[in-house]
Amino acid sequence: MVNKFDTQFLIEGSNLDEDDIRAGIMASAEGDCLIVVGDEEVVKVHYHTDTPWKVLEYCASLGEIYDIVVEDMDRQARNLHG
Repeated sequence: MVNKFDTQFLIEGSNLDEDDIRAGIMASAEGDCLIVVGDEEVVKVHYHTDTPWKVLEYCASLGEIYDIVVEDMDRQARNLHG
């Protein structure tokens, strides 16, 4: 299964834990290619999913989310913007 949206953003907070965030994202929305890297104050997330709003909603509960990029990979494959 290929997921439609390439979802990337940063979370800023305190006591952030990469493993907990990874588990929470996977529980909140199906997807693949999950990358969660950072430290206790800033974490970068990259995830391919059909439901990016679920991932963003979950992560917003952990801290401030910013630098949000959600790209439609179907459109990218056809060389279209967005």
